[in-house]
Amino acid sequence: MDGHSLGEHWLLRPDVDFLNHGSFGASPKCVLEAQRGWSERLEREPIEFLAPERTLLPKLDEVRDVVATQMQASSRDLVFVRNATEGVNAVIRSLPLQEGDEVLITNHGYNACNNAVRHAAEVAGADVVVADIPFPIRGSDEILDAIAAALSPKTRWVLVDHVTSPTGIVMPVAEIVRLARSRGVRVMVDGAHGPGMLSVDLSSLGADYYTANHHKWWCGPKVSGFLFAREEWQSDIQPTVISHGANTEGLGDTSFHANFNWPGTFDPSPLLALPTAIKFLSGLFAGGSDVGPGINTEGMRALMQRNHRLVVAGRSRLLDRLEVDAPVPESMLGSLATIPVPGWSGLTDERLREIAERLRGEHRFEFPVLRVGNQGCLRISAQAYNSIEQYERLADVLATDQALVARRGSQS
Repeated sequence: MDGHSLGEHWLLRPDVDFLNHGSFGASPKCVLEAQRGWSERLEREPIEFLAPERTLLPKLDEVRDVVATQMQASSRDLVFVRNATEGVNAVIRSLPLQEGDEVLITNHGYNACNNAVRHAAEVAGADVVVADIPFPIRGSDEILDAIAAALSPKTRWVLVDHVTSPTGIVMPVAEIVRLARSRGVRVMVDGAHGPGMLSVDLSSLGADYYTANHHKWWCGPKVSGFLFAREEWQSDIQPTVISHGANTEGLGDTSFHANFNWPGTFDPSPLLALPTAIKFLSGLFAGGSDVGPGINTEGMRALMQRNHRLVVAGRSRLLDRLEVDAPVPESMLGSLATIPVPGWSGLTDERLREIAERLRGEHRFEFPVLRVGNQGCLRISAQAYNSIEQYERLADVLATDQALVARRGSQS
């Protein structure tokens, strides 16, 4: 099956080449139908369905077991959050931090989560240190060297992305964890793009904390994610919303679960529909045997490999037409890639917005146009519904539409 035939399973506009799965994901029709079914069951019996002491908690535990199997973790170490940004905030607000301490982030980190770190540091009187990772980059050693140089005896913890949002780099998180822990520093991994893009083994990764979204590469409904914490740190972590779990028995097998299971009245349908999403994705290129509720592990791995090959091929078409060298080694890509565009260096934010609007309105493309340092770039994604022809059409447009190049006076 190719992206043309698989696209019918999504609601995406057929007249737009959607190359931006990385931003908010996109849920297949069957997933939206499953979510709608859960919502209707809730509305038929609101108390029976939603009251934690009745049927809700066993349902959440079933989903937790699915996530744990996919992430190779213990379900006892996982709780649910609305998204990875909330997961990062929950951990950061719970970590001990004093005046004079340092926390380490990178210049490729997700802005929202870096802002959360800056806020926590400001409240505590701590300092934020930024590891300067180059782009373009030649290999993972440059990342490890930058982080090693930024660590100090004052560093208390590190926030690092598994896959960087602006640049699409798959970070060497296992090596970063080993480096940091050798110096007594905890590591929080923002894995927003991890599940569904990469094979993640939390049991061997060694991170102290890992949070991710369900709605991105797992294609689950929006407002759904998880937070993992090593057992020794779980009692310290409080959710961003303190609710009944703080002092009510029966809301979870552990205090960690209890604190996060009930944030107040909420819609659990995005969580409950997640197994449908994973099962659907794992069946697109199925092979091997099922694990869990009809989920095919080999099929999921085949999809991730297919998406990686597609984004590499799409990037290659664009690099060739633009006559640009690859800014990131192929081995450091998942299914997301950022490409510097000649003529976009030094452009103002306003001019980059104009370019993005022309690509959307005139040429019917959807993907981010962004700045990395002083260089204007575009970022492409590859999911099951995409095909190589979409990237080839984009390469043709970029090579022929003169309105997409720099104009006199448009540089900063």
